[in-house]
Parts: sequence; structure tokens; C-alpha cells
Amino acid sequence: MTHPLRRAFAAILLFAAAQCASAQTPRSVMLEDLTWTELRAAQQAGKTTIIIPIGGTEQSGPGVALGKHNARALFLARRIAERLGDALVAPVVAYVPEGAISPPQGHMKFPGTITVPDAAFEASLVSAAQSFAAHGFRNVVFLGDHGGYQNDLKRVVAQLDKAWAGKPVHAFVPAAYYQASSDGFAAMLRQQGYRDDEIGTHAGLADTSLQLAVAPEMVRMDALKRGPRLGAADGVFGGDPRRSSAALGQAGVDAIVARTVEAIRQATAGR
Repeated sequence: MTHPLRRAFAAILLFAAAQCASAQTPRSVMLEDLTWTELRAAQQAGKTTIIIPIGGTEQSGPGVALGKHNARALFLARRIAERLGDALVAPVVAYVPEGAISPPQGHMKFPGTITVPDAAFEASLVSAAQSFAAHGFRNVVFLGDHGGYQNDLKRVVAQLDKAWAGKPVHAFVPAAYYQASSDGFAAMLRQQGYRDDEIGTHAGLADTSLQLAVAPEMVRMDALKRGPRLGAADGVFGGDPRRSSAALGQAGVDAIVARTVEAIRQATAGR
């Protein structure tokens, strides 16, 4: 083999090795995608914030799949962590309080909804946060996608901060996350001319549009458009999803991510 060919062959081998090394370098912000040594290296490189996305398994009318909150919380948490640059995302919490089982109340009246007691839910979150603190994370961020357990999250944060008093670890719930996805997004839609009786509070235009932007495969949009207006008996509360769109939802997603990132940065500044 001539010298030019040897050099060319060596260059190809070096390029292939570099490509293999690059392919094996973890780029994901998802905790579950990392090995424990990769996680340790990520923390040493400055990733000291852990985001715990909290969803829920509940009905959202006949047009949206039961895992809506889980998919949305995970999607948004990933986007938020990527924007922050110093955060990782824990596995999504899918089992949350959804009301009484017997007699069934709220979403529990519809098949597929799963509920757990508030005490069990809160204890699970406390234990998860303590696990992350024990492994060196300094900021534990709870992102709750469902309105029914927001007070649970506040109690969890109060309990953790009391236990961690004087220690370099802090837990918090950025109010901007849920506010931007509920009242904030509704206000954006009103500015575009949509009425409250269309926007809704659950499985209406706002809720369905967000899901179309996050996980369109979970929305049965063709069936919704062809069907009649739905109501509480169908699991749709105060809204009408038939004019929902991914474009509307994307504006909401962008606002949720931007406002939550800002809130987390403010809360963790100097930590």
C-alpha cells in the first residue's frame, strides 16, 4: 500500500472511531437513558437540577387518550431541561390522586382512570426527591400537569424544605408551569377570539390543542370534527374541542416552556 493510500486509510479509521465515540456519548436529558456512571459525569459537568414530571392517567373525553398528562408532562419537561442546560428529567409519575373509588367521583366515573390516595402520592414524591438529594442533586423541581394535585405538591415542597433546612438542596414547584398551561393559555386563546365555552377546562379546545402539539397520535381529531358537541357526560368539561389545532397548541407549548425556564432560572440563581 502506497503512503498516500495508507494516510487515506488511517484518516478513514480515525473518522469512523470518532463517529462511534460520538454515537456512544449520551446526549439525552432523560435520566432513564443514562447509565449511573454517565449520570455521575453529567452531574460533575454541572447538571445539578432534576425535574420530576408528574402526569396522571385519566379520561379526557372520547377524543384524547388516557395517557395525555403523562405524555405532555414528559415532553414539556424534556424541552425545559434542554433549554436550561443544567437539568435532567426523572421518570414521569403516572399514578396520582384522581378522586374516590367507591363511590367513584370525578374522573373515576370513567373507565381507565387510575387514582391513588393523597398520602401515598405525597410519600412517593418525598422519597423520590430524597433519593435525588442523596445522589448530589441540589435543585428538585416538580412539574405537575394536572390541577387536582397542585396542593399536594405544595405540601411536599414544604415538607422537604423543612427537612433540608440548612442544606444545599432545595425543592420547589414553579407556579409558572401550571399557570401558563391553564389560565395563561386560555387568555392567549381569548385574545385570538375564542370563547370560554369553547376553550374549556378539560378536554376542550385548549387541552386538545396542547395535546395535538405534543403527541398528535393520542388525539382522535377526525372523529371529534365529525361528531356532535360533547359535554360532561362524555368527559368534556366546559369546552368544545372540534376546532382544536396543533398550531394553537404550539403557541401554548412555547409559552409554557419559556415561562417555566425563566421561573426555574430565577429560583436557582446562585445555587
